[in-house]
Amino acid sequence: MAVAPLFAAAAPQAVNVLDAGSLLASFGALGIAVVLFAETGLLVGFLLPGDSLLFTAGLLCVPGGNGPVTLSLPQVLVCSVVGALVGAQVGYWIGRRGGRALLARSRSRKLHEGAARAEELLAKYGHAKAIVLARFVPIVRTVLNPLAGALGVPARVFALWQVIGGLVWTCALVLGGYALGSSVPNIDRYLLPLVALVVAVSLIPVALEILRARRSRTAAPEDVG
Repeated sequence: MAVAPLFAAAAPQAVNVLDAGSLLASFGALGIAVVLFAETGLLVGFLLPGDSLLFTAGLLCVPGGNGPVTLSLPQVLVCSVVGALVGAQVGYWIGRRGGRALLARSRSRKLHEGAARAEELLAKYGHAKAIVLARFVPIVRTVLNPLAGALGVPARVFALWQVIGGLVWTCALVLGGYALGSSVPNIDRYLLPLVALVVAVSLIPVALEILRARRSRTAAPEDVG
């Protein structure tokens, strides 16, 4: 199978923006940059499939696969890194210019919950660790960047650690998918279960945080008593 160009021609069928395979088959590696930019830089991108998109893209870079398209690994890595890093910086700039006001106007419960978790991360772990960890937590990675700007995180500190976190997040998932696809023959036949597993694993931090918060609320009355 020939390697798809940087920008694949759109398929005749409708594109499902929540389905990693559909996005990659329709838009190729350039679509990864657009999705990651929206997910990490714009407050409207919290439902986009960042984790599954990166992992699936890595799988589809393996030559000779049976997936809907074969991508170029260098192109995927470049587009992933550019989308994630530029998106985070734009998100930070939006936060500096009025992120709190934008959040206040939003009626999305998930967005506000993600903002609360992002603020907890910044308070608990400090700027550096929180910015890196947020990359691996869905929803939080969407709101932490503008929130960091709104809270006055120093620009140099943010830029340094978002670059480190963005490189680790994108390269680890893409190369993880590529390594699995290279070591297990015909692994792309099980693309949907694998993507579901990646999504489930990516939600573990959110589930643990919710469980921790519930335990804290339950223990609070006992401590007062």
